[in-house]
Amino acid sequence: MYRIFLVEDDKGIAEAIAEQTTLWDIETVIVKDFRNVMAEFSACAPHLVLMDISLPFYDGYHWCREIRNVSQVPLIFISSASDNLNIVMAMNMGADDFIAKPFDQSVLMAKINALLRRTYDFGASSNIIEHRGAILNTGDGSLTYEGEKIELTKNEYRILLALMQSKGKTVSREKLMELLWESDEFVDDNTLTVNIGRLRKKLENAGLHDFINTKHGVGYIIS
Repeated sequence: MYRIFLVEDDKGIAEAIAEQTTLWDIETVIVKDFRNVMAEFSACAPHLVLMDISLPFYDGYHWCREIRNVSQVPLIFISSASDNLNIVMAMNMGADDFIAKPFDQSVLMAKINALLRRTYDFGASSNIIEHRGAILNTGDGSLTYEGEKIELTKNEYRILLALMQSKGKTVSREKLMELLWESDEFVDDNTLTVNIGRLRKKLENAGLHDFINTKHGVGYIIS
């Protein structure tokens, strides 16, 4: 089943779209917190985004830029601000289509289905893992926090990926070393400690304090 992330502050429109997409076996997740759209986007891991322009706190252009920093997921703007300037701006920011309000539900669904077919017949979008606002993109190995990219080495990425995939569970040092061995590098206990230390420092410098916790004698955990 495809999943849509809908960023729309008009409750009536949002519920009508969600009801319509259900008829096509498409799940729609409606945004709840307009201050924290990226966290909800990451938790949803959608196949497509529908985005209004006029929104509380930050407009749709802002959130389009934030999404494009971490993902190439298909994005359609739906807005009553349908003059040529807004349409051009939306497309230049990375939108895949623009639908003017008011719109016919059948036209909306035709555009959604066409874009889903075009995108997922030729490949899937990048997988996103989010925790405390940190967004790890497994498609390109990048880490983003508050719009800023944090450069990671291969080993740091492997460590962080393992920990974020097991959020709330302790990952043993032995398991982490096994993952690092897959890179054909010799990794001993001291090497792992050094890599963890460097990764923690990068996270701290970016504002992610106490992101990785140590379980003494066992391993590490992101909780």
